[in-house]
Amino acid sequence: MSAHPELFDVIIVGGSYAGMSAALQLLRARRSVLVIDAGTPRNRNALAAHGFLGREGMAPSDIAAQSRAELMRYPTLAWLTGRAVRAERVDGGKRFQIQCEAGQGFSARRLILAYGVTDALPAIDGLAERWGRSVLHCPYCHGYELQEGRIGVVGCSDDGGAGQALLLCDWGNVTLFCRDAARIDPAQKARLDACGVVIETTPLLRVDDTATAVLADGRRIVTDALFVAPVSRLSCDLAEQLGCGLQDAGCITADSAKQTTVEGVFACGDAARMAGNIALSVGEGALAGVAVHHSLVGLLD
Repeated sequence: MSAHPELFDVIIVGGSYAGMSAALQLLRARRSVLVIDAGTPRNRNALAAHGFLGREGMAPSDIAAQSRAELMRYPTLAWLTGRAVRAERVDGGKRFQIQCEAGQGFSARRLILAYGVTDALPAIDGLAERWGRSVLHCPYCHGYELQEGRIGVVGCSDDGGAGQALLLCDWGNVTLFCRDAARIDPAQKARLDACGVVIETTPLLRVDDTATAVLADGRRIVTDALFVAPVSRLSCDLAEQLGCGLQDAGCITADSAKQTTVEGVFACGDAARMAGNIALSVGEGALAGVAVHHSLVGLLD
């Protein structure tokens, strides 16, 4: 890192798809950029990524590695594998100071928060070790490969999983595991019935094999995949440290240019919208990168 200036034009916290996309725009504008990445992308367990034109079916790790290699060709890029733990405005608000877990400190004129979210799954044995493989959350990313097969939905959301179950009817035959069917709105229940969704109220104890649901009464219901809506939280608290506003869903509040409620701080990717989609993250990152450059030259309203 010693070959790079202490003060960067931009520090990007998070080097996954959104962060790298933002970096690319800034590097091509000949700006100095430091990417600080913890190396734990949200989709690290997935074997293949879908819905991203030009990279359909590639392993997420391969997409990330190729993207990083492309960025490393630019001489104004610095990359640090580590975890940023402290952020503050200094010098009368003209720059931002970032402290890393290993003790390094860096500063920049602008800051992009692209550190994503961390998913918390229901406390059911067997879910976590299958996460990203046969326990999934996004049908647009993984539904087509099920070939209209047997789909289970773990009803852990406020609506008992009804919304997710209805959505998944376009991808296969759905069984909704919801021990508290009273959470399902009567109108939603009627729609579930019309779609042929089976509602199973016996508690789900664990998951075996590929995605076999083992119930409290001993029954085993074989599915090709289980879908769950995890509780997703920001992967670190830098936004809160800086005083950035948060939305009700827990994302960082950002305007149409991806600037947060703190001037000079921008946010993109899952941290700003919890989209869970590579294509959307890349697009948001590009928007953030261009907006930051406009900000640096005084053209951002």
